[in-house]
Amino acid sequence: MASGNVLRVNGGKPLNGSIRVRGAKNFVPKAMVASLLGNTPSTLRNVPLIRDVDVVSELLTLHGVHVNYDQAGGVLELDPSSVETAHSSEVDALAGSSRIPILFCGPLLHRIGEAFIPDLGGCNIGGRPIDFHLDTLRSFGAVVEKLSSGIRISAPERLKGTRVHLPYPSVGATEQTLLTAVMAEGITELTGAAIEPEIMDLINVLQKMGAIISVDTDRTINIEGVDELEGFTHTALPDRIEAASWACAALATRGDIFIEGAHQPDMITFLNTFRKVGGRFSVEDEGIRFWHPGGDLKSIVLETNVHPGFMTDWQQPLIVALTQAKGLSIVHETVYENRFGFTRALRDMGANIQVYRECLGNLKCRFGQRNFRHSAVISGPTPLHGANITVPDLRGGFSHLIAALAAEGESNVAGIDVISRGYEHFLKKLGQLDAHVEMVAR
Repeated sequence: MASGNVLRVNGGKPLNGSIRVRGAKNFVPKAMVASLLGNTPSTLRNVPLIRDVDVVSELLTLHGVHVNYDQAGGVLELDPSSVETAHSSEVDALAGSSRIPILFCGPLLHRIGEAFIPDLGGCNIGGRPIDFHLDTLRSFGAVVEKLSSGIRISAPERLKGTRVHLPYPSVGATEQTLLTAVMAEGITELTGAAIEPEIMDLINVLQKMGAIISVDTDRTINIEGVDELEGFTHTALPDRIEAASWACAALATRGDIFIEGAHQPDMITFLNTFRKVGGRFSVEDEGIRFWHPGGDLKSIVLETNVHPGFMTDWQQPLIVALTQAKGLSIVHETVYENRFGFTRALRDMGANIQVYRECLGNLKCRFGQRNFRHSAVISGPTPLHGANITVPDLRGGFSHLIAALAAEGESNVAGIDVISRGYEHFLKKLGQLDAHVEMVAR
């Protein structure tokens, strides 16, 4: 999709119909990276057609992995038998599209003894420093060299198991440790780990490959290194963020959407909140139906948190729905410090949202004494009207799209291609839901 494209939205109409979600954006690319560790080919099913999958496919190809993607069937075949070092300039050309190259390090160190990290891209929603990743790799015995073009990491000898403590349960740092520890000599103890469903599914994949991993109830993961791993065959868990995003679209537009593939166990916290706001849902064998039952939505007090708390990626689309709730809603963001920048466009569309530096909630988070506006107060209901919007990032961008669909009148949404990073066939799905949209050249 060309970056100059603008989506023209004629909003104010309920979204009604059925759509399907496939594998999770926050899992599939990581499973693709894990295939590097195998000495035989891997097969990954339920793979969505999103930009992040394309980027990782290209990065794997640069490293000598043979990638075959059946887009219609959602099946990826990955053969790592000819893994090699990629030219740094080629890796750098792709790095602006994704932060995934950092996770290549452990597998590449095991397979070929070295890895290269260029400058990393991704959504501008808060700090995602790589220093912890580098320190973790050093603790396994890797040598880190900072170059003008990026960072070169090497393993003069086999990596050794270690102890890693995460002061905050970072998903990326947990993934890094898992992908590095599974073939390191000895035992690795990871404390303070993230335990999101996508992490647990990555552990499922690694165990299928031959890894020995145990998870305790106190966020401690123990990994016993093995000498070799084989390929895997696995079906990716569905994308709980995409499912929740469309559910919020149903709520904000007073619509009714059946989401095939939505998985209740991974969405329990979201479903509870959806019900508290006044939305209705019905869990069925094939998915979940979400709808607005009529009448007023209810204001709530909400704090995001790591799993099993309310996911940070759920709060942005939900805030759009909360602009239509009666009373004052309070949302305290504790995971990313700059995630409320997207509310400026909502205010331009008529929403009454104020953001604050204070922790407005029971949880005193790590941003409370710093200069970050990480709490929001939403007063509603307020009618939304069409506006010209530029997408800031993936999740904020989809939230802007929901707002345009809920608003009366015409909106022009620029930078819409960003949404394709994490939402498969979203334009086609809008058509399936009878949305009045058209792509126009800028």
